[in-house]
Amino acid sequence: MLEVSGLVAGYGPVRALDGVDLTVAEGSITAVLGVNGAGKTTLLRTISGLVAAKAGTVRLAGRDITRAAPEDLVRQGIAHVPEGRGVIVELTVEENLKLGGLWLRDRPWLKTGVARMFSLFPALEQRRRRRAETLSGGERQMLAIGRALMSRPRLLLLDEPSLGLAPRTAAQIVATLESLRAETGLTLLLVEQNAGTALSVADRAVVLNLGRKVADDTAASLAADDRVRRAYLEM
Repeated sequence: MLEVSGLVAGYGPVRALDGVDLTVAEGSITAVLGVNGAGKTTLLRTISGLVAAKAGTVRLAGRDITRAAPEDLVRQGIAHVPEGRGVIVELTVEENLKLGGLWLRDRPWLKTGVARMFSLFPALEQRRRRRAETLSGGERQMLAIGRALMSRPRLLLLDEPSLGLAPRTAAQIVATLESLRAETGLTLLLVEQNAGTALSVADRAVVLNLGRKVADDTAASLAADDRVRRAYLEM
């Protein structure tokens, strides 16, 4: 589904990514791990077109998308849920969800898709007509993910979905993503500070350190690798 080769990106003279390679199999969950400053968020932002690549290539299902605009990438099947649970607080829960699917110009989907998101996240249905500013942190994260799913993506990029959430809420969100992958074959690229959580749900994992890839293996193998855990994952 996704191939990243020799990716270099950054901010001004600072290289946040320095020749990163990774592949994400269709229908898999791949975790990107590392301490703060490792380059994880920049990786997702470069894949989704929010940061321009200085070198290297990004391919989606074999098609070069390295320099595509973010809106074109949405049309090609990439949805990005950035860190921070960004929702439009002045809009209601239902309006936020519909916004995620507007570009499809599929009026029946706006109705059935919203119903689907409410089945995935029942807490949102109870608040469907409330403004997003009234939601808790966990509910805002559910809304941000639901809005992204309304675009019917093939590849979902998730940046720190459990950050700042109570353990029970974080576990509910992760379980929902797991079941969604199993039901629909959705491909997920997951950035997560909590390495234990990420490795428990991922098929593979990539570890970054100072913008470079230092490990790439199955999640089970990395979870059992004491050297990697101590040096790069703070586990």
